[in-house]
Amino acid sequence: VINIHLDGGPPQMDTIDMKPNAPSEIRGEFQPIPTKLPGFMISELMPRTGSIADRLVFIRSLIGSTGRHDAYQCQSGFSVNDMASVGGRPAMGCVVNKLKGSATDTAPLFVDLMQGRPLVRNSSRPGFLGPAYKPFRPDMSKMFPRELEDGMKKELAALGDHHTVSLTLNKQLSAQRIGDRRQLLAGLDRIRRDVDRSGMMDAMDRFASQATEILMSGNFAAAMDLSQEDPRVVERFTMDGSTVSGRHGTSDHPGAPLKLLMARRLVEVGVRCVSVTFSDFDTHSDNFGRMRQMLPIVDFGLHALITDLEERGMLDDVSLVIWGEFGRTPKINAKAGRDHWPRVGPAMLAGGGMKTGQIIGATDRQAGSATDRPVTYKDIFATLYHNLGINPFGTTIVDPSGRPQYLLD
Repeated sequence: VINIHLDGGPPQMDTIDMKPNAPSEIRGEFQPIPTKLPGFMISELMPRTGSIADRLVFIRSLIGSTGRHDAYQCQSGFSVNDMASVGGRPAMGCVVNKLKGSATDTAPLFVDLMQGRPLVRNSSRPGFLGPAYKPFRPDMSKMFPRELEDGMKKELAALGDHHTVSLTLNKQLSAQRIGDRRQLLAGLDRIRRDVDRSGMMDAMDRFASQATEILMSGNFAAAMDLSQEDPRVVERFTMDGSTVSGRHGTSDHPGAPLKLLMARRLVEVGVRCVSVTFSDFDTHSDNFGRMRQMLPIVDFGLHALITDLEERGMLDDVSLVIWGEFGRTPKINAKAGRDHWPRVGPAMLAGGGMKTGQIIGATDRQAGSATDRPVTYKDIFATLYHNLGINPFGTTIVDPSGRPQYLLD
């Protein structure tokens, strides 16, 4: 699964739920254009997506947002309040880590490449599963710079220096010395584990074993190195920055589609879940100017990823979900922006052997509420778990009190 989060909340009526007959203060500045699906129109800023609309499922009736400004619900399906007393619900990737992973994996099963708000707010957290199953989180800041808002800079600083994972092996350590150190640590840890009640010792054992396997195999680090990819493929994911209008201070730059190439490379070396962000869709002001910058980047990246997966024969084996934490207000505000709108939002699915070429759900004339076939975040996760070969209603994981919990309600 490649989970693509549109950080900040994408505007449904400026993307896949156009309302050309609504009043101007609702329909906005963009015109609808035809797609490969007869009768289905999409934003003029998404022509590439429209050209492969038969490879996607367009959901116009995503409901049930908790209204939180992070990616937690898009990672778990649940509210942050659900089981909060025992640590909260785990992200889907952490569940897959628990069910399918081992300390001898040469690639982590869950890699969190998210930046901005989802990184700062630790959206991909393991919840009650504990730290042993948290995601592998490489530092993306040098490859894909994204300026944080002032408030989020303070939040990130509070997380400390170890919220990301280094892929660099100490040059003074040989493979034999690493093995000797692991044996020594195992003996010492058996003593300390007897007095540990937090689960952190087991997590450290797992981290040490997995980090060693990952670093010694080299496969994961190679997948993160785009210089090892065919230059023609890199070119496919490389956008001409001159075609993008402006850049907001906290938004991704035109190089962001390369995140999706990295996600594909990670899947190829055994990663089962990858989370990626595109920022910044938090358009309380200048919604239309910022969409002229961000939507072409997302459009370019989606087209490149889907066509690349298809040509490699991987599309039926990789599920894509593209969504945000909520939609945006139908009515444009005084700053020509759109505010938070948890009542309904957009989503897209692709790959995974799903029946694509569908438009699911509908909203009222203002794109303000669902009028047909409402779809919840948990509905989407039921589909994603199914595509991974996991029955979310027949599989349980044990919470800290010893009670089995189904993956979804």
